[in-house]
Amino acid sequence: MKQDDHDSCGVTNALKVIGSKWTILILRDLCEEKKRFGELQRSLEGISPRTLSQRLQELEKQGIVSKSVFAEVPPRVEYALTERGKSLKKIIGQIREWGEQFA
Repeated sequence: MKQDDHDSCGVTNALKVIGSKWTILILRDLCEEKKRFGELQRSLEGISPRTLSQRLQELEKQGIVSKSVFAEVPPRVEYALTERGKSLKKIIGQIREWGEQFA
């Protein structure tokens, strides 16, 4: 397979979206329900606030995650999967099943 073939490969394209460290775990948590930043951070033991913020921003730019800011004191921010993001639920479920079966 030539390099050009690798660049246009569906697996390569998918990994550009979900392949960064922590990203699939963030998506796993958001598959369940919308979450606040602190909830995500507590769920993802070991992730720094900076890394979580960067991953959420990347996912937002890619149209996978939406961010809702509520005008409250203190401010409340919630993250949820967009319709595009929800299309990953089946894949994440299959990864979970595989991990339960073979790991």
